[in-house]
Amino acid sequence: MKLLSIVIIAGIILLYFVDSAFKLNTFDPEMLIHSGLRFFIGFLILGIGVFYAHKIRLKFAVCLVLALALGDDIWDYTRHVNSFSFEVMLHSMYMMAWGSLAGYVLMRRWLDGRRVE
Repeated sequence: MKLLSIVIIAGIILLYFVDSAFKLNTFDPEMLIHSGLRFFIGFLILGIGVFYAHKIRLKFAVCLVLALALGDDIWDYTRHVNSFSFEVMLHSMYMMAWGSLAGYVLMRRWLDGRRVE
């Protein structure tokens, strides 16, 4: 779990710099939902489904992630929330990459560590 802690802490530090560079308010309720959704999409679909378990093909996973992200953007648009900017897209890609890395490391440490014992 040491490696997972490093991934989470480094991700939080990098998230601070990303949000500072793009002048985004992380603690806004809309941004928390947006970021959390992107993180868990990356965590479950990319990190666990594609990179660790190899149950989902990468091409299908990318299409699924794009569909979910587009659905969230359309939902934001219907609620008149402006989340369709270049900065928010880069922030979303960072959150998905961080989520996928965290998901992969968690499953690798949790399941591979269980097999050794």
